Amino acid sequence: MLRTVFVRLSDTLSMWRPATVRKNWPGIAIAIVIALAASFISDTYGGPQLLYALFFGLSFHFLSQEASCKPGIDFCSKTVLRIGVALLGARVTFGQIESMGIRPILIVIAAVLITILFGYVLAFKLRRPATEGVLSGGAVAICGASAALAIAAVLPQTKENEKFTLLTVVGVTTLSTIAMVVYPVVARLLDLDPTMAGIFIGGTIHDVAQVVGAGYLMSNHTGDVATLVKLTRVACLVPVVIGLTIIFSTRNSTTEFDTPPLVPFFLIGFVWLMACNSAGFIPPEVAAGINRVSRACLVTAIAALGVKTSFQSLASLGWRPIAMLVAETVWLAVFVLLALAAL
Repeated sequence: MLRTVFVRLSDTLSMWRPATVRKNWPGIAIAIVIALAASFISDTYGGPQLLYALFFGLSFHFLSQEASCKPGIDFCSKTVLRIGVALLGARVTFGQIESMGIRPILIVIAAVLITILFGYVLAFKLRRPATEGVLSGGAVAICGASAALAIAAVLPQTKENEKFTLLTVVGVTTLSTIAMVVYPVVARLLDLDPTMAGIFIGGTIHDVAQVVGAGYLMSNHTGDVATLVKLTRVACLVPVVIGLTIIFSTRNSTTEFDTPPLVPFFLIGFVWLMACNSAGFIPPEVAAGINRVSRACLVTAIAALGVKTSFQSLASLGWRPIAMLVAETVWLAVFVLLALAAL
């Protein structure tokens, strides 16, 4: 175990050697410029930052075959992605999760597990690979685009999975934006009290930003509850990714697929930061800075993934992946509402 950690750490540090950086810099620069453009448009005109980065990246697909750009683009789509996911640990503490009480936690855990299982079964029914059901179900159940990227990092590394990951990012970001507007209306129509509304919004909307927006749109109390519930879902990323790593490492141990190590290095970083934040070792200002760096890494990685993919390759996946994401989103919302009704 420790040997694996040190090997992964050595491999990660080797990426930052001057010679390696010079080799990767053209592709890294392209991804950073696209990420900055997406951030500017999002900050100025509103809208989902990650979705802008993906679409801008897709328009520069022709650069993915340039010999000078390809190493840096691959570096951003893999290494920078893992760094961004690891840094997400600084936004969660064990105390935040414990403060909600046991029942909302049980609802969240059950919703995450049953949505991933539903995605797996749905993929089988639609004659799609099991990895697609697990990836889309995990993205819907946990934290949208960030979860999609984290789960994709531990699934078999194939071109088909890479394309589906991008489509999942587009789908969950779009559905999350729609839910941010629709779910507060649903909560009011069902006459949910502020606490129940917070659990519903935090337990169903995919991305953190949209959860915060929808929650505080209703009331400060609803926003606080929704944020805590959402962070509990983010914390579920750790056991889910570990479980999927074990499953797919075992299943593909004799195939040609590039399978990940038993414990992904970025996941160790996530848990370590979460523990440090829980112990109070990370001041709020530093945690906020780490969150900004994490977001920047994820936006840069999405931009690079966009560059690597063409519209034609996304379209070749057909209608079934979209149907899976919509069905999983509806399933999650209905399950959480039924769980709240049973309380």
